[in-house]
Parts: sequence; structure tokens; C-alpha cells
Amino acid sequence: MTAPAACAPDSVRLTWAQPEDLVGHELRQAAEDGRNPEPARRAWLAAGGSPAPDRAGASSPPAPPELRALAVGLLDELAAQKSPLATAEPQSWKAIVATCPDWPPPPPAGPAEQSREPGADGLAPCAGAPAAEQDSAPPCHDARPRPEATGQDLDLPTRLEAAWLGRAVGCLLGKPVEKLPLEGIRALARATGNWPLNDWFSERGVPPEVLGAYPWNRRSATTSLAENIDGMPEDDDLNYPLLGLVLLQRHGKGFTTTDVARLWLDELPAGRTFTAERIAYRNLLLGLEPPATATHHNPFREWIGALIRADVHGWTNPGDPAAAAAQAYRDASLTHTGNGVYAALFIAAATAEAATGRADVHTALRAGLAVVPPRSRLAEAVRLGIRAAADEPDFDLVVDRLHARYGHYHWVHAVPNTALIVAALTHADGDFTRSVCRAVSGGWDTDSNGATAGALAALVAGSPNALPDRWTAPLKNRLATTVPGFDGIGFDTLAHLTAQEAARS
Repeated sequence: MTAPAACAPDSVRLTWAQPEDLVGHELRQAAEDGRNPEPARRAWLAAGGSPAPDRAGASSPPAPPELRALAVGLLDELAAQKSPLATAEPQSWKAIVATCPDWPPPPPAGPAEQSREPGADGLAPCAGAPAAEQDSAPPCHDARPRPEATGQDLDLPTRLEAAWLGRAVGCLLGKPVEKLPLEGIRALARATGNWPLNDWFSERGVPPEVLGAYPWNRRSATTSLAENIDGMPEDDDLNYPLLGLVLLQRHGKGFTTTDVARLWLDELPAGRTFTAERIAYRNLLLGLEPPATATHHNPFREWIGALIRADVHGWTNPGDPAAAAAQAYRDASLTHTGNGVYAALFIAAATAEAATGRADVHTALRAGLAVVPPRSRLAEAVRLGIRAAADEPDFDLVVDRLHARYGHYHWVHAVPNTALIVAALTHADGDFTRSVCRAVSGGWDTDSNGATAGALAALVAGSPNALPDRWTAPLKNRLATTVPGFDGIGFDTLAHLTAQEAARS
């Protein structure tokens, strides 16, 4: 989920942060969650305000001081409204768990678990967590001795290497067409005979008029087309799992949301953040604490950012979807609320189920759905994505149905993208190539969707050797990143480091 800056050559136009660029997105968010945005919309447009940019993160030119002040006031006014969906879409951990009738049971308890002192809800709260977090925080870690956690699962590093590779492949496949409309993705692939999508995108043979109408993502095309791939280039869809690994190395599974915040301030440059992550970063610099970092002037709080951080929590809790969801909640709560959080819980739990090596993709998706409030928009989207994929043999028609239903959402929102991910995995029956190609060919946030679908499908496949060489060979077992200490690292090394964190209690 990368997004370029949009600014004049002689100015620094910070994207995804200016009040005048946030109002339009908050108006859309209000309409989606049942609040009434119309009075604010009328006031904004009457004053000369602009709708939210469709694709870029900033409008041009900057707003005059009086318009910016109005933007701040309208953001506060909209935040004061209560959503009528609050009951169906709870925010606290306890309320989420209570809303899910099929919440996954814990693995069988061992002696360590039997001697552990539970919290008031039967789960141990985070040691050292701020008081504001302890009231609603999920359990920090699981002391139960699982087979995977005692070194008995000797194949876990192999599965995790496949997952890291699958995440990279899917991300790289989606990079050159990120931000393009669906018809553009189809036109570019058809121009080279690569439709239904089955291989890397290429510029060779694409007519100039097609390239003119649908230019590649300018930041990605030089490193992500078939003719120029040379290792895995940097992308936030890989940076965040790396940061998640660092988080676990430093704090173990007992990390708190505050630990996530401190790690970002230490290791993540603000310019490498986008949408909800950038707003949360700004809020930290303003002196706000979680969970206010996720809510203050943050219209992106239900977008896809928390979802792309969730894989590592599933990878390190094989066979324990509930524990994976608990970790994902504490991570996501820095930046997201509602359906943005649910998407992270869904992917973490599904990944934990798949990480055992005993689950097919459909079982994994059911485990994910079990931790999502069933009356939420995210749950409805997951069910529709699965159902549409199961009912229709032509995936293009599945995609058309999803776009007709969810096309009013922003292309980075968690609801449509999660629906597409599950549709791709279901339609492909877990096959790796079909999974990543379907996820990317469906549009919206192409690199993030390809990464998440690729990681889960590869985890189910179980081994790097199960992934076709045409996908993995160009990566050359090399990942570029600005996350300190990881530039040039191999996916095999990442797998062993991740397995070490899975083994920690």
C-alpha cells in the first residue's frame, strides 16, 4: 500500500495529513458508518472546500488559513457524532470477543497455563500496559506449551519461508498496477496475452495508446515489471512485517500498543508511513496516547494498513487463532478502529490456522471469520466474497460483483479489499499462482492484496519448493528495505528469525 506524494516542485505538500485533505475522507467515512455528513458537507463546499482527492494524498494548492481552520472544526464536529453501527461494530477487545459466538477455543492447557493468574475476564492483561490500555486490552501472550512453541514442529521454518516469499511475490506482482482502475489492469494484461493474469506484468508489446491511457505506477514500474525485476524492492507491505518481527524480538508476545508506538518513533521514518499510519504518527508527535492516536482527525482508521501488519502475528502463533488476533488487536489499535481492526484480526487468525500445516485455505478463512463481529460490515464483506467466489466460475464476474457492491468505498479501505482477498483465495482453492493473480487482477489495493493472498496461499502450500520458480527465482532471496538491520536479508533467514519468535512464550 504505497502512495506517492503530490506536491508542487517549490513546496513541501505533506500528503495524508493536512486538515483540508482529511475532511472529504471523513465525510465519506461518516456516510459509511451511518452518521449524517450532510450539514458538514454543505458548510465545507459553501466555503470553497474540495472533495477528497480520489487517488492522491493531497490536494493542490494548500488551503488558506480560514479554510484550514474550518476543516479542523468540521473534523471535530463529525467526530462528536455517534455511529448507529456501534453495537454491531464494537471497539473494545472484550466487546469484540463477546460479540463473536464462534470465538476459537485455546489449545489444550499445560501446567504453565494452569498456574497462571487470570485477569477479571479470565485472561491475563498486559503487564506494564498503561491503565487506559488494561481495561480493554487482550491478553499479551500465551504461556501454554504448544508443539510449535517447544521446537517439535521442525517444518515451521519451511512453511514460514514460503509465507515470506509468497508475500513478496504477491506484493511485487501488484506494484506496477497499484492505483490503476480495474479496466486499466485488464487492458494492460490483455495487451500482452496475459489475461486471465498468470504471470508478471510486462511492458513489452503493450501498444503506446494503452500505456498512455493507463501508465504504470511511476514509483514501481522500474523494479516490478518482468523485464526489470532484480530482487524484492522495498515496499511497506514488507516493511511492516519486518517491524512486527523487531517488535517481537524486543518485547516478545507481551508487547503493548505503546511498545508499537515507541518502535515506530525509533525505527520508522514518518515519510515511510501513509494514510492511517501517518495520522497516528502525527498524533504521537502531538503528544496523544493510544487509542486516541487512532481516532483524532483520522478518517483512514478503517483502511487497510492494520491488515498488512497482521501476518507476523499469525506466523508466530501457529494453531492459536485467538492469540494471533489478540496480538493483532494491540498492534492495530495504534492506528485503526472498527473494520480496520477487524480486518487485521481476520488475517491474523486465518494465518495462525494455516501456519499449523494442517489446514486448507477454506478452514483458515473460517478461523479468520470466527474472530470478526458477525454483524459488522467486514464480516458481511467476507461472507459475500466467499459466496460469490463459490457460486461463479468466471472470476472476472466475481470481481465485477464485488466492485458493484463495494465500489463506493475508497480503493484503500479494508472492507472491499478484504472481500477481494477472500474471494481470490476461495476461487483459487488455495492454489498459489491463481490466488496471487486473482487478488491482483481484482484491482483496488493491488500490491497489498497480492501480498496478503500470496502469504496465506504459500503458507498452505507449505514449502518454497511448492511455489513455481518463475515467481521466486527473480527475487534472488534478497529483500531491500530501510528497516535497520534487514536490508538485503534472505527470506530463508527471515523464516528462521520468525520461527524463533513463534517458539517464545
